Amino acid sequence: MVNVTLLFGLTAVAGILGCYLTWLVVKMEKSPWLLLPSVLSLAVFAWLLTLHPSAAGRIYAAYGGAYICVALAWLRLVDGVGLTRWDLLGGAVALSGMAIIMFQPR
Repeated sequence: MVNVTLLFGLTAVAGILGCYLTWLVVKMEKSPWLLLPSVLSLAVFAWLLTLHPSAAGRIYAAYGGAYICVALAWLRLVDGVGLTRWDLLGGAVALSGMAIIMFQPR
C-alpha cells in the first residue's frame, strides 16, 4: 500500500512539473529551453503510470485523487498560497476515493 501511494505521488509530481514548466514558458514568458525538461518530465510521468500494478483505467481513475493532493501541496509549497479548510477537505475526499478504487478486495 505504501509503495503504491509513493508511486502515485512520484507520478503526480512528474506530471505537475512537466505542466508547470510549460506554463512558465507560455504564461510567464520564461525561456523556451524549459520545454526540454518539461517534455522529459512528462515522459517520466507516462512511464511511471506503466509501473502501477492494476488495469490502466483503474490507475487513471485513482491517480486523480493523488494528483489533487500533490497539486494542493504544490499550491502551498511552490505558489506560496495558503490552503483553506475546503482545500484540505477536498484533498481528503479525493484520497478516500483513490483508496477505495485502488485497495478494493480482489
